[in-house]
Amino acid sequence: MNYQRELLKGNTEPLLLHIIARQPTYGYKIIKELEERSNGYFQFREGTLYPALHRLEKDKLITSSWRKLPSGQKRRYYTITKKGQQSLTNRLSAWQNFSAAIKAIIQPEPT
Repeated sequence: MNYQRELLKGNTEPLLLHIIARQPTYGYKIIKELEERSNGYFQFREGTLYPALHRLEKDKLITSSWRKLPSGQKRRYYTITKKGQQSLTNRLSAWQNFSAAIKAIIQPEPT
């Protein structure tokens, strides 16, 4: 069983919301930022990223818009919504509680 993949499944959307909450951004930059900030641990592929972004947009947690670059190229930028910000806050709180509970179990007891 690929435990890393299973852990990522439940945490993809909060990770994306957090990156997008920092500033409006586009797909490739999201992939690169996740990779850099995790020291290479997270290596998203387009097949993982874009379906997750579409789910977030469908749930009205983010919006997207096309922006024209100085080169004339267009890029889709993603922006977090108020609903998305609230969802991120709730998810981070739940994650912190979960993480604290796991640590309480697996940390050695003081002797």
